[in-house]
Order: sequence, then structure tokens, then C-alpha cells
Amino acid sequence: QVQLVESGGGLVQPGGSLRLSCAASGSTLSGYTIAWIRQAPGKEREFVAAIRWNSRTTYYSDPVEGRFTISRDGAINTIYLQMNSLAPEDTAVYYCAASSGVITSNSYNPGAYRYWGRGTQVTVSS
Repeated sequence: QVQLVESGGGLVQPGGSLRLSCAASGSTLSGYTIAWIRQAPGKEREFVAAIRWNSRTTYYSDPVEGRFTISRDGAINTIYLQMNSLAPEDTAVYYCAASSGVITSNSYNPGAYRYWGRGTQVTVSS
């Protein structure tokens, strides 16, 4: 069982930056893939980025490639999402999610992740 707690959301102007954090506890993360997934009002959950804990291999959706960076700190079991050049369409609740045994082709599928945090709101507006 993995517990995930997100933080770092807030209100930012277009073009600004935010860094989200996801603190994990309850289990070793060896063998896990951890993802950031977002949901805007009235829309389905959308994959943003993921990282494999052991290899640090990363995956990004096309809308965020080159603007967002996912990383992790093994010493404190925390996963980060650095978000730059934010735009209004990035406004959403951002969730941290994790699962073990996620195959590469399924890394982009929100349904592949078993454990979820409660989310943190990111609002991009002037």
C-alpha cells in the first residue's frame, strides 16, 4: 500500500512556473512507476508525465513535452513536477499516482495506476 500526498499547487500567471511535490510513504517504491495526471473541469483525466523509480526513465504527454520535467529524490521518497511556461490550458487538479508492474506501453494510461493522492489545484490565469 502506497500513500501519496501532493503539494505545491496554486495560482500563477501565464508564462510562470510552479513545482509540484508528491510525498510517498507506506512501501518501497522499487519497481514502481509514478505519474502525474491532471483533470480539468468537465474533462477526463489526462496523463501528464511519469517516471520509473529504478531506471528514472521518463515519459511525457505531447502538450507538456519540453515545458514540464518530472524527477524524483530517493532519499526522501518524493517525486517532483517542474512546470514552466504555464498556460491557461494547464489549469487542472494535478494528481500523483503510482503502481508497480506498469509496462511501457501502458505508462500513458491513467487507468494503469492503482494508488492515487487527493490532488493539488493549479490555476493559470492573469
